[in-house]
Amino acid sequence: MNQPLLVFNESGIYCQQADVYIDAWKPVNKCIVTHGHADHSRWGHKKYITHHNNVPIIKHRLGEITVSGKKWNESFTINGVRFSLHPAGHIVGSSQVRVEYKGEVWVFTGDFKTEDDGLAEPYIPIKCHTFITESTFGLPAFKWEPQSSVFNDINTWWSINKQEGKTSVLFGYSLGKAQRLLHGLDTSIGKIYTHGAVENMTDVLRPMYRLPETIRITRDTSKEELKGNIVIAPPSAHGGTWIRKMVPFTTASASGWMTFRGARRRRAIDKGFVLSDHADWDGLLQSIENTQCEKVIATHGYTEIFARYLREELGMDARTQQTQFEEEGAEVGSKTESGVHE
Repeated sequence: MNQPLLVFNESGIYCQQADVYIDAWKPVNKCIVTHGHADHSRWGHKKYITHHNNVPIIKHRLGEITVSGKKWNESFTINGVRFSLHPAGHIVGSSQVRVEYKGEVWVFTGDFKTEDDGLAEPYIPIKCHTFITESTFGLPAFKWEPQSSVFNDINTWWSINKQEGKTSVLFGYSLGKAQRLLHGLDTSIGKIYTHGAVENMTDVLRPMYRLPETIRITRDTSKEELKGNIVIAPPSAHGGTWIRKMVPFTTASASGWMTFRGARRRRAIDKGFVLSDHADWDGLLQSIENTQCEKVIATHGYTEIFARYLREELGMDARTQQTQFEEEGAEVGSKTESGVHE
């Protein structure tokens, strides 16, 4: 093709032939949205297209919007360009976007992870000519342990805290990470309490996904009720007056950044669990191989290092592209609550 099928401009990732954006960061007429995190689903578009499991999520977060939901692998054509959504495995309802025009196929991953967490629809590699990938954890240092091992550590930590008469406070973003944590907790140890932002989002997801019973923390919730149990809260709740009612408590964060000890110290938490909703180094490389792509565009994270490795070590046609997607670890606002991803 003379002109790339997808280009990057001041508003986002744009398909000129179809006059459609993907995960636009400025208001546009029509936007395909990969998932519900605030850096990928922005407020202000006239029309939204997304997977049907993501429809209630973005309606909850963005308010009244015009949105149409699609099924996995369902093709829809706009001005001759064929689009379809495929599981990304990042969080519940997250998708990759396949774009095809005159035999040319591009895939935009959005955010993705390759391990099946048992809750989000598992990632499926899609063959393409050009692969636009995140590289949030595009360094060899990032290699994830199996989820079962991590949750064994989390549940052991909770059990020990209970024996010591402490409340366990575990931080994870209200959309995605929080529900993954809920799904992996051993409810035989005790009760699960939730911050209001986590409970609100979990209520939205319960009709579509199997999640354990939780108890919303209110002003009337006492220290004695919380003692020995576990609380799931967004990182933004750490350090506020809200957490004082949990004394004595111990804190932990579940994030890929917990690979580095310094990240735990900076967040002033007691314990770190390496659990990410993004692909690790090996997952990124394996995904690229599975697509059989000819070109790779790295959009956010360790883009320069990752693209250089692809070029110099693997001989691939790889480059970087700056976007306005947030790096993991920062929370950004929406109309109803904050939270992006880990």
